[in-house]
Parts: sequence; structure tokens; C-alpha cells
Amino acid sequence: MEEQVLNTAINEDEPYLINMGPQHPSTHGVLRLVVSLKGETVKNVVPHIGYIHRGIEKMCESLTYPQIIHLTDRMDYLSAHINNEAVCLNVEKALEIEIPERVKVIRTIMAELTRIQSHQLFWASYGMDLGGQTCYFYGLRDREKVLDIFEETTGGRMIVSYSCPGGLMYDIHPNFQKRVNDFIKYFRSILWEYDAILTGNVIFRERTIGIGKLSLEDAVSYGVTGPSGRASGFSCDIRKHDPYSAYDRVKFNEVLFTEGDTYHRYLARIEEMKESMNIIEQLIDNIPEGPYTVKMKPVLKLPEGEYFQKVETARGELDVFIVSDGNKYPFRMKFRSPNFVNLGVLNHISKEFKIADLVAIAGSLDFVIPDIDR
Repeated sequence: MEEQVLNTAINEDEPYLINMGPQHPSTHGVLRLVVSLKGETVKNVVPHIGYIHRGIEKMCESLTYPQIIHLTDRMDYLSAHINNEAVCLNVEKALEIEIPERVKVIRTIMAELTRIQSHQLFWASYGMDLGGQTCYFYGLRDREKVLDIFEETTGGRMIVSYSCPGGLMYDIHPNFQKRVNDFIKYFRSILWEYDAILTGNVIFRERTIGIGKLSLEDAVSYGVTGPSGRASGFSCDIRKHDPYSAYDRVKFNEVLFTEGDTYHRYLARIEEMKESMNIIEQLIDNIPEGPYTVKMKPVLKLPEGEYFQKVETARGELDVFIVSDGNKYPFRMKFRSPNFVNLGVLNHISKEFKIADLVAIAGSLDFVIPDIDR
């Protein structure tokens, strides 16, 4: 009898289920993955989301357009400025407002600084996920310099709420250009450390090269955008294909790889930081003079209709869709979140790899959970 019970308990045909999260450090937020295993091999991954769902899209229906901007900070909080800009661009398009050239350039510089600090935190936490705790200290050391620039000009560090319909909340700080130039000079001089510590590390390369491959066809089919999609050869950079703000006046390369594995999703973000610095260098000493905002009505009412805007956040394409009935509140508002879409591919690229590889694969997609839950 005891032998029968033992044989039933270790039946290899039945899946072994484990919960990774919702408090697992490597999920970087309240995400629960129900993982089906055979031995150490992943057979299926089912994400369970919604633990911090706040109903942001529904809340937008009872908020004015300037108020909505502050909610977008709380989605992908590492792309907060870019999220703010997306709503502003959509409202400005609906109201047919032409914003000053100074605003366009400053918004673009701030967006690229936002992208850099997001990728710095990715590098710091990804290295720590795979056993390199030194990365965390180095990455946060460098990210602090960007956050200090944000704080001096906007009063905020991560949640900035700097853009508003018609322009900016206030002009840049007198030290802004000098501090940005100093940061670019500094970061270019030490970026080699990232490669020395992690990119070229033998153990890191063994754990990432050839792991979690995503083909170009699957990237397109699943709608995986941002560095995760471009690592598979999917040319999807909104800044290139549908420029907004000041992206039409700068030259930069769209970082593309064809391998589509975990290592190249990592490498895409390293290379993107270099391209972001190239963009900033072309703009920082050429900020046009002029006003930092246009005069707006105290209450904004969009004309009746449907309005759409897309931007390139640090994790991919963010779409903002507004349906207006002519009131000061939107009738309906919908966000297309890059994090939510990118999560959909996790099961597909994790199957038949080891449970230890799942940490590397999930980390390479660089999830920000509040952007998934919204």
C-alpha cells in the first residue's frame, strides 16, 4: 500500500506546479507566474495579473485632461515623462495647438534621459537577478545623476509630471544644460564598466546566449515592441517611423539585432543608451529660445471625436486613444501598454528551458508591473 502511494506521488506524467511570485524578487513587482515543470524543464507558464489593478482607464472618465497626466506617471513609472508626453501630444493634436519649438526640444531631451535611467535600472536589476550584485550598486550610482537633473528642474525624481497640455509646467533650471552635458561626458567615460562587469562575463553569456529565442515572425505576431522586439529584428521604433516632438531633427540609429535571444534583448538596451546620448548631444546646446508653454483655457474640452497618439517608451509602443463627447472629461480612454503585450510572449519563449532560465528570460523582457495592471 505504501509503495502504491509513493509511486503515485512521483508519477512523472503529472505536471509539477510551482508559484513564482507574487512576491518573488525577480518578478520586480506583484506578478504571479504559475509554472508547470517536468523535472527542471518548463512546460507551461501562466501569468496571473491584476494584484495592483487600479482602474486607471475608468478613473480617466471622471478626470480632466490635465489631471489624467498624473495618472500616467503611475503606469510605467520608469517611463513617466514619456507617458505624460503621450497624453499631452494627443490633447494638443485634438485642440490643434502648435506648441513652441523650445518645448519640443526639451521634451525630447527629457524623454531620452528617461530612457537612459530606465535602462540603467534594467541593467542593475538584471545583473542582480543572475547573481551579479555589483551591477545593482553601479547602475544605481549612475541613475542617481539623471534623477538629480530631473529633481532640479521638475521637483520630482521618478514621478515628474513635467509636461502639460500646451507645453511644460515650468522652464528648465539654469543649470540644466551644464548638468546634462556633464552627465553625458561622465556616462560615456564609464559605460565600458557595464560591458566589463556583465556583457562580457562568461557566466552571464552562458546563461543568456541562445536562451528564450523569439523569432521575427513571432515578435510581429505577438506585437512585441521596444528593445525586446527590435532584438528579433522587428523595426518598430516610433521615433523613426512616426516622429513626434523633436525626433525629426536628430540623427540616430534604430538598434536592431536578428538573434532574438535573451542576450540580445539585454544588448539592445545597452546600445539604446548610447543612441539616447547621441540624440541628447545634438539637442542640448541648441535649445531654441521662446516660451515654454502656450496660453490655455482653464477648462479644456476636446471637440467631439476620436483621437490617437503613439510614442516610444523605454519598453516599447504606448498608444493613447481618446473618445471625446465634447465634455471636459473623456467619454472613453484606452492605453495600449507595451508591458502588457510583451508579457503575452513569456510562455512561448520559456517552454523547454530550465526553471533557472525563466528568471533570465522574464528579466530580459523588463516588465514594470503597474503598467500591466493599470
